Amino acid sequence: MSLLSPSRLTDWPAIVKTLAAMRAETFAANSDGRVGHVLAFWVLPSGWAAMGVSRRFGVPYSLWALGSDIWSLGRIPGIRTVLKHVIGGASFRFADGLRLGDDAEQISGHPFAFLPSARRLNKLRAQPLASSPPFRFLFLGRWHVNKGIDLLLEALTLLDDGAWARISEVHIAGGGPLEELVRCRVDDLLRKGRPVRLSGFLGREAAEDALGNADFLLLPSRVESIPVVFSDAMKMQLPVVSMPVGDLPGLISEYGVGVLANAISAPAFAQAVEGALSMSPDQLRASMLECARRFSIDVDDLCRRFGLVDSPSRGAV
Repeated sequence: MSLLSPSRLTDWPAIVKTLAAMRAETFAANSDGRVGHVLAFWVLPSGWAAMGVSRRFGVPYSLWALGSDIWSLGRIPGIRTVLKHVIGGASFRFADGLRLGDDAEQISGHPFAFLPSARRLNKLRAQPLASSPPFRFLFLGRWHVNKGIDLLLEALTLLDDGAWARISEVHIAGGGPLEELVRCRVDDLLRKGRPVRLSGFLGREAAEDALGNADFLLLPSRVESIPVVFSDAMKMQLPVVSMPVGDLPGLISEYGVGVLANAISAPAFAQAVEGALSMSPDQLRASMLECARRFSIDVDDLCRRFGLVDSPSRGAV
């Protein structure tokens, strides 16, 4: 579905076929009548299929808005009407971003609770946070224009010798369409003697190790709501250096868990990195633990909301 667009007429046969298959599979999931509640990830198209199950079998459904459904499909007049109708029939409505929830409420007239995209980490910090320079910085994400990897690399070239003297390492991990640019820029930095380390995509265990060995996480994104790696950082007690995008300015300001650039640009991000170099990351641990609680998901509480506790005949979540 991510490769199809309602604005392209040539995509509509595939869209119709895919939606029909989704609806049929969703009905088949309740063929034994044991589904107690449907939680749809994305209002559209998943919520549309869930609404069909509700109408045919009387099974309640709830929605989890994740961004593309509200910010992309919500702009198309006819589909916006369907979006509003699907939201109106839901028992519970969640969004994985604070601003996203507000935007979804504006479309539908129904409030959305904050349910973050988050994951349980299996490891604790491998290294304690440094109290003074030199610091270890980490970028962990896709090498894509939206994630701002090009802005990060440009910002690193703007740092002077004094700043680099306070940096132990900048570890850049990930991969994506800007790989050629990333490797070229990193080679330039290495030729200048800058302590930059490049690695590819990291598995779960390796990613947790990288988070647990850094002093600051770099978030140079141009477009973002709340990246999962932000909540990972909070659980790993890792402060961030971030662009002012999505919900990050509010969260960083509210909890005091890092440094926020004053604009979405390479010079502004370089200035934010310089600001981090004058901080003591280990003094932010209490703030990060408080923020991490915002991203703890209580599955038992969700089950109680959906009426699935102590109902063995209804099946399990």
